[in-house]
Amino acid sequence: MSLVRLNIKGISYSQTQNGAYALILNEVEGDRKLPIVIGAFEAQSIAIALEKEISPPRPLTHDLFKNFADRFDIVVKQVIIHKLVDGVFYSSLICERDKIEEIIDARTSDAIALALRFQAPIFTYKNILDKAGIYLKVNPKKEDENEEQDSILMDDLVASELEPDKPKDNFASKTIEELHKLLDEAVTNEDYEKAAHIRDEISKRE
Repeated sequence: MSLVRLNIKGISYSQTQNGAYALILNEVEGDRKLPIVIGAFEAQSIAIALEKEISPPRPLTHDLFKNFADRFDIVVKQVIIHKLVDGVFYSSLICERDKIEEIIDARTSDAIALALRFQAPIFTYKNILDKAGIYLKVNPKKEDENEEQDSILMDDLVASELEPDKPKDNFASKTIEELHKLLDEAVTNEDYEKAAHIRDEISKRE
């Protein structure tokens, strides 16, 4: 399976769900975004790593891990988001010590927080991006509106993940072909919340 490199586009706080954040990853050679819902602590840790000028007075947990690894000559070479099950992303840290490589299981939010500190690249598999990636349809002539549109998308995605009791369309009775058609229509209509629900239903079956 081919790997696709990702970078971090940003973190958005949900205006409707207290304590919920959406981490948005962007494929380096493409336009798809991979949204991941994360907790407040992990969002803070990632934000601090992104803002080079911010230095907490005491090391955060991920900083402590980095200091520990440095002391014992352990390097995180890369992070791979390798699995998506029921809307949950699973990741691995590819580490190296004395030219010996080890693979360590990690939560995706922790893995990305560490990748930033080690300046390690982040990858996922093409099939995961095909399942969970979202296209943003924006007008290139309105660049000033891009960030606002992204923010709305992130907020909608966080809300959709954290409202299990919210009434949803009944996609369970649809065939996989019908789901793909509905997904294309939802994206064309820029109904990203609906697209996220359809994407999750497709992921369950594949």
